[in-house]
Order: sequence, then structure tokens, then C-alpha cells
Amino acid sequence: MTRYIRHAAAFCALLLLALLVNATRVQLVQARAYDENPANRRHTIARYGQPRGDILVGGRAVTGSRDSGEQFRYERTYKNGPLYAPVTGFASQVYGTSLLEGAADGVLAGTDPALSLLPLWNDLARARNPGGRVVTTLDAAAQRAAYAGLGARRGAVAALEPSTGRVLALVSTPSYDPGELSGTDADVARAWARLNGAADRPMLNRAVRQTYPPGSTFKVVTAAAALDSGVVRDVDAPTDSPDPYRLPGSTARLTNEVEGCADASLRYAFQWSCNTVFAGLGVEVGRHAMGTTAAGFGFNDRKLGIPFRVSPSTFDTRVDKAQLALSSIGQYNTRATPLQMAMVAAAVANYGSVRTPHLVERTTTADGDTVSAAPQHTLRRAMNPATAVRLRELMTDVVEKGTGTNAAIPGATVGGKSGTAQHGIHNSGTPYAWFISWAQADDTMEPAVAVAVVVEDAAADRGDISGGGDAAPIARAVMEAVLDR
Repeated sequence: MTRYIRHAAAFCALLLLALLVNATRVQLVQARAYDENPANRRHTIARYGQPRGDILVGGRAVTGSRDSGEQFRYERTYKNGPLYAPVTGFASQVYGTSLLEGAADGVLAGTDPALSLLPLWNDLARARNPGGRVVTTLDAAAQRAAYAGLGARRGAVAALEPSTGRVLALVSTPSYDPGELSGTDADVARAWARLNGAADRPMLNRAVRQTYPPGSTFKVVTAAAALDSGVVRDVDAPTDSPDPYRLPGSTARLTNEVEGCADASLRYAFQWSCNTVFAGLGVEVGRHAMGTTAAGFGFNDRKLGIPFRVSPSTFDTRVDKAQLALSSIGQYNTRATPLQMAMVAAAVANYGSVRTPHLVERTTTADGDTVSAAPQHTLRRAMNPATAVRLRELMTDVVEKGTGTNAAIPGATVGGKSGTAQHGIHNSGTPYAWFISWAQADDTMEPAVAVAVVVEDAAADRGDISGGGDAAPIARAVMEAVLDR
């Protein structure tokens, strides 16, 4: 009888051991698989079981949380939602996150290990830290000025601090209220369908996700390449530039909108935007040098994030001479985001150095302790400092006595470049109006802001849309807002 008891005890011990091994397998070996299983709703319920951390502009929260009383308890709210939507993006229980809500999701949701002094203990205890805060670099006044300036028109504005790369304004119109996507009811699904189906694409972030032909604003890059390469040594010397200019290897002829462009100096050609001069300079500089200079400004960079992804701006070097001529005046297949063109203006203002653009100043815990701070470093050198000094002069001439007089600000030195980019089959589409600029108050040592504005008002008459007329006043309002702070 004792033998049977021993056998039964051994068998029970074996079963207990098997249970312990299986429990260990489930809790340790397969824990990640169960955690990441789409059918596991515990994480989602816990995610919305506490208020989300806030995004701050100028020390004030532009986001919030509302207790819905539902299973996914806290819903995201937004203050001045359309104004800041190109920055915040949305945080939706149904459709996930986008832009800064997505890029900083770990901090805002409280899941980032850096928020805790003992992250391992949190993992073991299944504890969750309160959502942290994201402090942006935005200037609230500049953001409002850009949004008001664009009004009902389609377009975008990007503004940077040249010496640091801080993003001061990022606006895209038309916009939308991201709060419409918070919650789980039928209204959210209807809002998602309406916003995604709208012809004017309000959820498209035109400032960083849409690329446009930059038109004559790209002549800043071409001028930098011509000066750096030695193709132009004296900005006041005549150039060998026929008017009209026959595209190499083609019978097509390029003309100008103004008089006096034949053999014009770089100064005159820049001031009055002579296409023939810059097309010829681009061909003379050559594909390699033009491509190198464009890359120095940030073109063809597929890794740029601020921290959310920025669509790459492109300058194609696999072109023939005729295509290179058109590319050098911002046409053919040269494409740029407004943020990229703000970087071009900032490089001139910052004596040739392009600082890494960034939208987040720092992240903090809910109590305000710093978790991380944005590094400030030079992204690349776009041109020689001496070239930047000459371009500052040329851009100042544009505002003082050229096509950019609408951007002038009393008490400040302003440099700018207007552009009217053609697009569509046989240039049948309404041109895009561009203006890029920088401003320095007379009593300061360095420029405070660089701006890029694009207006794509498809309802306007072709003759009524221009960089100097449509976009320059918007740029001026943004620059004034920064200078007045």
C-alpha cells in the first residue's frame, strides 16, 4: 500500500512540476506574443484608462483629455484644433495617432520607460506612469499670423529660427479639428470618411508632406551653386545670357516676364527673377555641382524628421542639359516642401549653415522633470559663408527694390525671394505663389526668423496670383509676429 502512495505522490509532484513549467512558459516565454495579440484589449483599455499627457505651445497646453465614462475612458480634446492640427495630428481610439501625437506617443501615453525611475518594476507590476508632456518650439503669435494670413486659401507656411533650427510656425490650410476623431461612436467614423473624402484634403499636412515645384525661389540655390563654383565671381558683372534662351539640344525657347534680362548681372537677374540667366547658369554649373549644392540645403534627404516624417524634397541629377536648365529655375521635376524652402532661406540668414529643424524643445514627466531635450547641431553646410553674405545682399535687394516689396518691415532688414511656379499640362494649372524670406531687427545681431509661404489657390485667376503679391504679405505677418515677441 505504501508503494502505491509513493507512486501517486510522485505522479502528483510531476503534474505540479508540469503546471509550473507551463506557467513559466506562458508568463515568460510567450508573454510578448500574448501581449501583442490583436485580440488582447487589456493594453488598449489601459492606454485610455488615464488622461493623456499634453502638448504645449508657449507654456500652455493645446490638448486635453475628457472622461467619457466608456470602456476606452479618456478621449483626446484639442484647443484651437484647426490651428495646431498640422503639428499635433490626432489621437483616436479608432484610427490611431499621427504627427506629433504619433511621434511622441510613448511619452504622452505614459509608456516610455524614460518616464520612470524603475521601468523594470513597472513591467513586473503592470503599472503605468502618468502621461508626460511635449514642449514644442512653436511661437503662438507666429502660428496665428500664418493661419490668419492663409485664411480660406489652400497653402502652407513654415517658419524657422535660423540659428537653432527651432520650428516657429507650421500651418497648413484648409485644416480640420482633430477632436472630431476622438471617441468610438458613429460620428467618428462619419468624420473620418468626410475628411478623407474631401476634395481639398484638409488632413494633408501641406507644410511637410506635400511637395511643390518651387519656381523662382529655387534660384537662391542656383545662385549659391554659381557663386560657390566660381561660375559667377562678380554679382554685378554681365552674364552671357541671351534672351530668349534656347534650351540645349532643343528648339524650345525660354523667355522672361520682365525686360532687361539679356546678359543681365546676377544682381539684376535675382532682383527681377530672370529665367534665362538662371537656366544658363545651372547648365554652366553642371549636374554634379548643382546636385551637391541642392543636397547641402537638404534636397534628396529621405531621413528628415522633426520628429515626424517630412517628405523628401527632390532635385534630379539624372537629367539632360535642357532638363537641367528647367530644374535650375525650380521647374521640370524639382520639388520642395515649404519646410525645405524655409531651410533654404534660413541657410542664407545663418551664413551658409543649415541647422537641424526640430519641433520639440523637450519632453517632461507630468511633474515637469525633463526627460529629453532636443540636440542642436548643424545639419550640413549649404554654401561658403562669403557666398551667403552675397546672397543676403541679393535677397535684401529683392525686398527693398524688387519683386518682394510687400515683405518690407520698418525697423528690420528683410531678405526675400518670390516665385510663381507653373504646373499642369502645358502649364495650364493655376501657378503656385511662393515667397521665402528672413528678417533681422535693426537692433539685434542675427536674423530671428526664416519663412516659406506657398499659396495654391485653384480658384484664383492666373493673373492674380504671384509670390510677391499673394505670399509675401503672409510672410511679412509671420516675421512681424516673431520680431515683436
